Amino acid sequence: MPFSSRSYVNRYVPSNRFPTGLKWLLITNISIFVLTYILKASETGLFLQNFALVPAQVVQTFAVWQVVTYMFLHSVDNFGHILWNMLGLWMFGAELERLWGTPKFLRFYFTCGISAAVIVIIVAYLFGFQDVATIGSSGAVYGVLVAYGVTFPDRTVLFGFLIPLKSKYFVMIIGAIVLLQSYTATVGGQRGAAVVVHLGGLLTGFLLLRGRKLRLRVRQPITGAYKGWKLRRAKKKFAVYLRKQDTKRGPWVH
Repeated sequence: MPFSSRSYVNRYVPSNRFPTGLKWLLITNISIFVLTYILKASETGLFLQNFALVPAQVVQTFAVWQVVTYMFLHSVDNFGHILWNMLGLWMFGAELERLWGTPKFLRFYFTCGISAAVIVIIVAYLFGFQDVATIGSSGAVYGVLVAYGVTFPDRTVLFGFLIPLKSKYFVMIIGAIVLLQSYTATVGGQRGAAVVVHLGGLLTGFLLLRGRKLRLRVRQPITGAYKGWKLRRAKKKFAVYLRKQDTKRGPWVH
C-alpha cells in the first residue's frame, strides 16, 4: 500500500476548506511569536511580559486578562515550544473543527486554556510557585488532543512520527506522561508550572466531552439505591396499613 494512501497520512493532507478558527489561531500565535522575537530586547518586548500568566498578579492585582493572553505567548528562546504546539493544534484540531464547526471548536479551545490557567493558579498557591510566569497554548492544545482521542478513538496516529497507534492509546500514553511530569513539578519539588497547564488542559477536555457520562455513572447507583429504599419504605407502610385495616374489621361472622 502506498504511504500516501494510508488513513493517518490522508488526514493531514490540506483540504479545500482550511478551518477558519484554526487558521486564525495559527496566524495569531505565529505573528505574536515573531513580534516578540523581534522586540524581545526593547521596551515593547518587556511590556508583552505583562500578558504572561503569573498567579500572584491574577489574584493580588486582578490581572484576569492573563488567563487568556498567556495562551498566545511562546518562549522566543525555544523555537520548539511554538513549533510543537502549532503542529499539534493543526494535526488534531483541523478535523475537530470541521466536525464541530468553528464556534464550538473555539469555545472548547478557550475553555480548556482558561481552565488550565485556573488550575495552575490553584496549584501554584498550594505548592508555593505563585510568582512563576507561565506562557504557551499547551493547555488548550492538550485539550484538543484529548478531544481527538475521545471523538475518534480508533483513528490511527503516528506516535513519534514512526509508530502507528490508535488515538485513544496515544492519548492515554500522553496523559500518563503528563501526570508523572505534573507530580514531579509539584510534589517532587521542581518549579514547573508549565506541565500543570498540560494536565489542566487534558482534564478539562476530557470532562467537557465525558463529564455527563461520568456524572450519570456516579449518579446511577446512588439514585438506584435511593429508589430502592423508597420502594421498600412504601411497602412497609402499605403492610402496616393492611394490618390496621384487618384489626378494625374484627372477626368474620358466618
